[in-house]
Amino acid sequence: MMTNYRLVAVLAAFLSLATPTLAGAAQTTLPVEQEKQQEEKQERPAPEPKVWTTRHQIRIGGKAVDYEAKTGTLLMKNEKDEPIALFGFTSYVRTGQDTTTRPIVFAYNGGPGSASAWLHMGILGPRRAVIQDLESNTRGPFKLVDNEYSFLDRADLVLIDPVGTGFSRPVGKAEGKQFWGVDNDIRSVSDFIVRYLGEFQRWASPKFIIGESYGGIRTGGVTYDLLTRHNVSLNGIVLVSPYMDFLTATAGLNSDAGDANFLSTYAATAWYHKALNPQPPELVPFLREVEQWIDTVYHPVLFKGARATAQERQAALEGLQRYTGVSAQYWDAANLRMDENHFLQELMRAQGKTIGRIDSRFSAGMPSRIGETTAFDPYASAVAPAVVATFNDYARRELGVVTDLKYVLSAGLYKDWDNTHVQPDSNGRPIPYANVLPDLSYAMTMNPKMKVLIQQGYFDLACPYGTVQHAVDHLNITPELRRNIHIEYYEAGHMMYVHTDSMGKFGETTKTFIVENSN
Repeated sequence: MMTNYRLVAVLAAFLSLATPTLAGAAQTTLPVEQEKQQEEKQERPAPEPKVWTTRHQIRIGGKAVDYEAKTGTLLMKNEKDEPIALFGFTSYVRTGQDTTTRPIVFAYNGGPGSASAWLHMGILGPRRAVIQDLESNTRGPFKLVDNEYSFLDRADLVLIDPVGTGFSRPVGKAEGKQFWGVDNDIRSVSDFIVRYLGEFQRWASPKFIIGESYGGIRTGGVTYDLLTRHNVSLNGIVLVSPYMDFLTATAGLNSDAGDANFLSTYAATAWYHKALNPQPPELVPFLREVEQWIDTVYHPVLFKGARATAQERQAALEGLQRYTGVSAQYWDAANLRMDENHFLQELMRAQGKTIGRIDSRFSAGMPSRIGETTAFDPYASAVAPAVVATFNDYARRELGVVTDLKYVLSAGLYKDWDNTHVQPDSNGRPIPYANVLPDLSYAMTMNPKMKVLIQQGYFDLACPYGTVQHAVDHLNITPELRRNIHIEYYEAGHMMYVHTDSMGKFGETTKTFIVENSN
C-alpha cells in the first residue's frame, strides 16, 4: 500500500512539473490550429462547370436533321447555395425549332452506378456504336454510324449521368454518399432536370423520361418527386427493362413472388438454348403455358412450403425439369428455389458453357466446371468494350470534349447504396428496401394524362419480364389508368436494342409513343 501511495506522489510531482511545458506547447500550437481552421472556413473557389458545343447533321427517314450537341456539366447547389456536384449530361437539340412545343426527353441507365453511355451509344443518340449481336465485340477498330432509329427528328434528347458516373462528380464539401441511395438519387436527378429546364428555357416543352433497369426505380421516384416537390408534370415515361421492387424482382431471397417471377425467363432461356426435352417449336405459346403452370402449380407450392403434399411437391419438381431444362434432382436439392446465377451456371454445365444474365441468349466458356454460380456475364464482357471505346472516342473527337477526367461507365455504387426508401404512403418512415410502385401509383393518379410505355425482353434475367408484369399488376390504380400503360415485348435481352431485329422496333415504338403523347 505504501508503495502505491509513493508511486502516486511521484506521478503527481511529475505531472505538476510537466504542466507548464504542456501548457506552453499548447500555447505554441494554438495559433497554428486557429490558422488552419480559418483557412478551412475561407470560401473555396466554386468549381467551374464546362459545356462543349458542336453542330452536326444526320439524315433520318431520308431527311436532313441539323442539331446542336452540348456535352459537359451543370453546377448543382444545395439549399444553402453551396456547390455540391458537377452533373454531367449530353444534349441533342434540333436547330430551327420552336422549343416551347417541341418534346424533350431525359434519359438514363441504371445500375445503380451506371452511366448513360449504354442507351446513348446503343439506340438513343444520333450516332450509335456498331455492335454485332451474339458476338464478342472486343476487337477494334470500333465503329460509329449515324443512327437511323433516332427520334431526333421529332424530339430533343438529354442523356444524364448521375453523380459518380460519367463525368459527374461531387464537389465542394459534398460527398458521394449524399447522392448514393434510393431517395438521394431520386432527389438529385429531379433537381438536375429542373435545373436543365430553367438553364435552357424548356419549361413549356412536353416532357418525357426514359429509364433503363435500375432507372425504373429512379423513374418511379423521380416522376412522383418532380410532381410533388417541383410541380413538374410529365407527358410520359418509357421504362426499359425496369427494376421496380426489390422484393418481388429478386430471386434467391426465399420470397415466393420473387422466386416465381423468374421462372418464365428460365424457361425462355432453356428454350433458346434448346435445352428442353421435348423442345417446343415456338417461344410465345410455350411461355403462355409456363405462366399458367406457375400460377396454378409452382407458386402455390412455394406459398405452402412444408404444408405442400408429397404429390404437390413432385408435380412441381417434374414441371421445373420440363420447363427449365435443369434436373428435378437439382431443383429438389435447391428446395424448389433458385436464383439466376445458379441457374445460368447449371443449365449448360455439361457443355462447359455459362449463360448471360443481362441477355441470356449470350453464352461463353465456363472457367470452372464445378463453380455453383456464374463467374462473369458473357453479355457484359462481349458488349462493354465497344461501348466504352466508342463513347470515349466520340465524346472527344466529335463532341469536342477536352478533359482528363475518366468517363466512368460503371461505378459499382450498388455496394455502398442506401436501399431504404420513403414511400408516399409510409408516413415518412423509410422502408428497408426499394419499392417505387406506390410512387408511380400516386404519380399516375395525380397526373392521369401521363402515359407509360414499357419495353421488355424475354431473355432478360437482370429484370425478368415476369417481375415487370407482377409490378404492373400490383400498381394501385384504377382500371381507367391501366389503359395508360402499354408493354412491348422483344425476343431479346435486357438491352434489346443490340438485337438487330429489335433495334428498329424499339426505335419506332419509342418515337411513336413520344409523338402521340406530345399534344
